[in-house]
Amino acid sequence: MSEPVRPEDMRISDAERNEVQDRLRRAHDVGQLDLGEFDERVRSVWAARTRGELARITADLPVPPPERGHRTVFSDTGGGVTMRVLTIVWGSLAAVNFVVWGLIAVSTGHFLYPWWIWVAVPPGVALAVLYVAGIGRPPRSG
Repeated sequence: MSEPVRPEDMRISDAERNEVQDRLRRAHDVGQLDLGEFDERVRSVWAARTRGELARITADLPVPPPERGHRTVFSDTGGGVTMRVLTIVWGSLAAVNFVVWGLIAVSTGHFLYPWWIWVAVPPGVALAVLYVAGIGRPPRSG
């Protein structure tokens, strides 16, 4: 009967190598490694065969701070895509109407009634209500 393989002697995958390479990249980005040492360690990562070898490559590095995730405004669902498109259309129409209003006011030399508000506010309120109701909003994390 053969003995079980120790965890540090387990073979590694390319996915595990990629994770360690990303950790080294973050260490380089924050100044813990210079470019030469980063390059040397990345070569060692791709030459490594076991988990123990990988662990030795990063053993002297402090635990990296968590990466700041990019917070999305809209989800990647159909509702999120729809809300993103509608928001772009709404913003474009509001901006064009505001610019037209401003050009007319400047060219005539007197303040006009701000009619562009009627183009911008009601659809904007409708989009805000849909968003508050959860349409197209990403799930909350944490």
